[in-house]
Amino acid sequence: MLLFACALTAVACGDGPTGAPATAAIDLVEPWVRASPAVLAIDEGALEAAGRQAERIERLRALVVIRHGRLAYERYFHGWDAETLADVRSVTKSVVSTLVGLAVRDGHIESIDQPITDYLRAPRFPVRPEHEAITIRHLLTMTGGFEWSEATVDLYNEWVLSPDQVANILDRALVTTPGSTFLYNTGAVHLLGVLLEEATGMDLETYAQQTLFRPIGISRAVWEPGTGGFVNGGAGLDLAPRDMARFGQLALQNGWSGEHAVVPEAWLAEATAPWFSWTSPAGPIEHVTYGYLWWVDRDHDAFFAWGHGGQFVYVVPRLDLVVVTATEYRGAAQDIGIAALHALVLDLIVHGIVGAMR
Repeated sequence: MLLFACALTAVACGDGPTGAPATAAIDLVEPWVRASPAVLAIDEGALEAAGRQAERIERLRALVVIRHGRLAYERYFHGWDAETLADVRSVTKSVVSTLVGLAVRDGHIESIDQPITDYLRAPRFPVRPEHEAITIRHLLTMTGGFEWSEATVDLYNEWVLSPDQVANILDRALVTTPGSTFLYNTGAVHLLGVLLEEATGMDLETYAQQTLFRPIGISRAVWEPGTGGFVNGGAGLDLAPRDMARFGQLALQNGWSGEHAVVPEAWLAEATAPWFSWTSPAGPIEHVTYGYLWWVDRDHDAFFAWGHGGQFVYVVPRLDLVVVTATEYRGAAQDIGIAALHALVLDLIVHGIVGAMR
């Protein structure tokens, strides 16, 4: 994953890859309907080749392809099946981004330019005067300014095992001016989840189920417990691969499920658009940047949720396509290496699957 610090030199909103899907929005509460590659304008030979490519990725556990709202391809490996819950890691962040949009819609949050101290207040939380400069938008764009590094898993593990995860973040020094520098920070996104609980008056799990998951047919979503009665809002969600695809299809459909507007179109358009002027390579993709807790692939006019070790919900609006992958990431750092695993899975997606579309 791209874990570097990057100065914010310019912003760009509204020019991302979002756009009207090629087919009418399907009702995501209904079961997935299968269709053949030929019906969905997919090169069957290329898709079979992608399947063989998937088989060679030892740690891959699930591959799901949705085209034109239909289940085009589905494979599970090493004992997994359609009911297996995937530990989606930082795909959780894109879910939290969506929940922020819903909280704005519902009037729980007035503006994402509000300071976080409007919701995280002393003495309940150890906020300091300098935290007043941090806005909700800064947490959405990884520009909160906290001292942090995820170049290795060491600091994440220190944070997640700490007795007070909220204090662990808020007690850290601000090393950059809020809003100025991109620095990937799972703990800061956890703060966003806590902020959502304070804003809505509901626990994150319940708010997600009522406003997002239930309206798109997701009935099994398991959250990793955190400290202080909060769940891990930065990387703590488990979903079945088909339900990961429901979330991706919702984004592809600009927030619609059938005739029901689940998420405001304007929010998803803004969240999945590039917020920064910089780009950086990610595996086979040369130009990747960031929105509101969504990654943006400028090479393929796509956006995606990206979890540690190869959990992806990859959305290509111009192709009316959603690709989901899930892996067994535990132990990968000791054999293949996390960066190499990311590269293999991204290559499968952008060359194997995207390349099979006609």
